[in-house]
Amino acid sequence: MDLFEYSRQKNAKSSMPLAMRMRPDSLEEFVGQEHILGKGKVLRRAIEADRLTSLILYGPPGTGKTTLAHIIANTTKSHFERINAVTSGVADIKRVIQEAADRLGMYNKKTIVFIDEIHRFNKAQQDALLPAVEDGTIILIGATTENPYFEVNSALISRSLVVELKKLTEDDVMSIVMRAVKDENKGLGRSKIDINDEALGYLAQVSDGDARVALNALELAYLTTTPDSDGTIHIDMDTIADSAQHKILKYDKNGDNHYDIISAFIKSMRGSDPDAVLYWLARMIEAGEDPQFIARRIMICASEDVGNADPRAIMVATAASLAVERIGMPEGRIILAQAALYVACAPKSNSTIMGIDMAAGDVKKNPGGEVPAHLKDAHYDGAGKLGNGIGYKYAHDFPNHYIKQQYLPEGFEGKRYYVPTEQGYEAKIKEWLEFLRSSY
Repeated sequence: MDLFEYSRQKNAKSSMPLAMRMRPDSLEEFVGQEHILGKGKVLRRAIEADRLTSLILYGPPGTGKTTLAHIIANTTKSHFERINAVTSGVADIKRVIQEAADRLGMYNKKTIVFIDEIHRFNKAQQDALLPAVEDGTIILIGATTENPYFEVNSALISRSLVVELKKLTEDDVMSIVMRAVKDENKGLGRSKIDINDEALGYLAQVSDGDARVALNALELAYLTTTPDSDGTIHIDMDTIADSAQHKILKYDKNGDNHYDIISAFIKSMRGSDPDAVLYWLARMIEAGEDPQFIARRIMICASEDVGNADPRAIMVATAASLAVERIGMPEGRIILAQAALYVACAPKSNSTIMGIDMAAGDVKKNPGGEVPAHLKDAHYDGAGKLGNGIGYKYAHDFPNHYIKQQYLPEGFEGKRYYVPTEQGYEAKIKEWLEFLRSSY
C-alpha cells in the first residue's frame, strides 16, 4: 500500500460515524453478551478455534450482531462474503454458493456468508441457501432483529445454531461510551471531553440497550458543543438530553417485540396486577398498536382467566371493544384501560378453558360418541319408530327445574369437565351444582 492509498483509507475511516469507527475488531474489545461470549462459552471457543457452524444471531438493534460477524471475519481463516438482504436476489445467492463450491474444491477453503437482516429474505431466497448450508458448501451467519422462529425457514433453523443476543445493560452502554470518549485512534480521545456522571447515566438509560443510539447521541453532542477557553468540551445533562432527543419506543407491530409485550399485558391481567396492566397497555397504545387487537385480547382474557368467577368481565370487555370502535382514539385508551383493569381486578378462574380443552381432548380420542337415544331429535315423522326421544325427561317439569338423566354419550357417564372454583360468583355455581347432584 502506497502513501496515497494509506492516506485515502485513513481519511475515509475518519469520516465514518463514531458508532462504525468504534466497532470492535476482536472478542477482547467486545462488550456484553457474556452468556454466549464469556470465557469458555461454546460460541467463543468456536470463533477462536475457527470451528464455526451456521449461526442465526438474533437480538435487538445495537447489541452487536453485525459486530460479531465483523470479528469473525477478522479472526477466521475462511473466506468471508457479505450479502445485502435488501438488494440481493436468488441469482446473487447462487453465484456466491458456486464460488464457495469452487473455492472449497480447488483450495479446500471454507466460505462464511454473512446475511444481515436475513428476515428480509423471502421464502425463495431462503430456500436457495438451504442445500449449500446442508452440505457444508457455506457456513451461514444470519443476523436478525426479528424472532427467527417466526421469520426464518424452519429448515434453515434446524441446521443452524440460534444465538440470542440480549439488550445491553446500562453498565455495558456506559463502558462503550467511555471507551469512545478516551480512544485516541478510533474514538474522540484526541479531544478534551468531559461528560459528567448524570449525563452518562441518562445516555445509558435512554439508549435502551442500543450501543449505536448511545454513540450517535454522544457524537452529536461532541460535534455541536463549543469548547471552553481551555479547549474542553463539556457534555452535561442538558446537552445529552437535547442530542438524544427522546427514547423511541421499540415496538414492531409485526415482530417479536409485539408478541412479548402483548404476552406481558395478558399475563399481568391474569396475575391481577393492575399497575403492570396499565404500563403494558400504555406501551402498546403509545407505539400505535391497533386498539381492536388490544380489545380482542382483553375479551379472550375475560373468558379464559376470569370466566364464571365474574361473568360480567366478558360483558365489560365486549362493550369496551364496541365503544372503542365507535369512539376511536385517543379517547378509546380510557375505555381499554377500564376494561383491562376490570379483568385484572376480577376474581380468577380458568375452569372454562380447562373444561373445553379437556372435552376437546376426549372428542379427539373418541370422536364417535353416540348421542343417547332419548336426547335425539324427535320432531319428525317416524322418529318414534327409531326410538328417538323416548324416555326423555323435560327438566322444567321437575322441582328446581332439574332431573337426573344421562346427557353424555355411553362410556362417558360421570365425566366432569367443568369443575367450578371457589372464586367469586363461581363459588355459588359450585354450591348449586353440588346441591342438585346430591339431592336427586
